[in-house]
Amino acid sequence: MTTYQISTELITNKKEKTPADQLGFGQVFTDHMFVMDYVEGQGWVNPTITAYAPIELSPAAMVFHYGQAVFEGLKAYLTEDGEVQLFRPDRNFKRLNDSNKRLCIPAIDEELALNALKELIRVDRDWVPSAPGTSLYIRPFIIATEPYLGVNPAKNYKFMIILSPVGSYYKEGINPVKILVEQHYVRAVVGGTGEAKTAGNYASSLKGSELAAQQGYSQTLWLDGKENKYVEEVGSMNIFFKIDGKVITPALNGSILPGITRDSMIQVLKSKNIPVEERAIAFEEVLTAAKNGTLEEVFGTGTAAVISPVGELKWLDEIIAINDGQIGEVTQMLYDTLLGIQYGTLEDPFGWTIKL
Repeated sequence: MTTYQISTELITNKKEKTPADQLGFGQVFTDHMFVMDYVEGQGWVNPTITAYAPIELSPAAMVFHYGQAVFEGLKAYLTEDGEVQLFRPDRNFKRLNDSNKRLCIPAIDEELALNALKELIRVDRDWVPSAPGTSLYIRPFIIATEPYLGVNPAKNYKFMIILSPVGSYYKEGINPVKILVEQHYVRAVVGGTGEAKTAGNYASSLKGSELAAQQGYSQTLWLDGKENKYVEEVGSMNIFFKIDGKVITPALNGSILPGITRDSMIQVLKSKNIPVEERAIAFEEVLTAAKNGTLEEVFGTGTAAVISPVGELKWLDEIIAINDGQIGEVTQMLYDTLLGIQYGTLEDPFGWTIKL
C-alpha cells in the first residue's frame, strides 16, 4: 500500500459561524477542505488539507461534458460528552469505490480517505454544531478534470472532501410527507448507473421532483424503468413499507442505490425481531394493502434526512392516506434508535460509530 503524507495549509482568518437556527442544509461550509489529484502514470498524489475556496478548471474539463462525477454523503455528530463521532464511514468510502468502478474512475485508497476525513474534521472541529438535531454533513466527491473533448475515461481527476454544518434536511422535520407516484419519468434502469452514487442520477430525477412540487408533494416515488410496475426509490432515498406487521423494502437489483442507512435500518429491525424482507414489490401490492387496511407504515431512509415518514401517496387521481398521516410506531423506533446511536445517547451494539 502506498504511504501518503497529508500536508496541511491552515488559514488564520476564520469565517464567522452561522447560528444553529439558520443553518438549513448544505448552504454553509467550513474553513478547510481536503484535495487530492489523480495524474495518469503517477496515481493519486498531493493529498492536502487547505482553505475552502473555489477551484480552477478548464472549460474543457471532462466532468462538464461527459459526466464522470461521483460523490458520497455522511455525517459527524457531537455527543453529549463533547466527543465527535462518525457513523459507518468505511462503508461510504467502499461505496465511493464501487461508484468509481462503474464510472471508470481510478479507485481511491479507502484508508487514506478515512484518515484524511478524520484530520479534516479535527482541523475544523469547532464547526461541528451542538444544537439538537444538527450535525456536520460530509461530502466526498471525485470529478474528471482532464481538458479533452472526447468520450473516454479521463486521465486526470480531483478528489475532494468538503464539510457543511447542517440542520434538518426537510423543513417538515420528522413529520410525515406527501409523495407523488411518478407515472412517466424514471430514475434509473437495471444495467445503468442506478446503484452508483453519480451526479447524473440526481440530475435525471429533478424533473419528477419539480412536477411533484407543482402538485404540493414533497418528493417522487420512482417505479422501475422497464415495466413501470415495481417500486424502486423515493426521491433520493430508499423506501420501506410495513404491511400486515412485516417490513418490506425493494431488493438491490442493480438500479437501486445500496443505502448505508437502509442497511442500518434492516439490521436494527432484525435485532428487534421485526420481520423484514428485501424483495421486489409492485406498487399494485401497496395499493391492495392500502385498500384492505394492511398498509401500516411507509418511510424513506437516507443519510441527509435519516428517516422520512410518508403520510400520503398519490397514484393517478387516487389519494392513499397512511396511518392517518401520523408517524408509525416502527418508524419512530427506527428514528430514535439510529439517532441515539449516531449521537451517542444509546449503546452501539453494531460497532458502527468511530470516535475521533
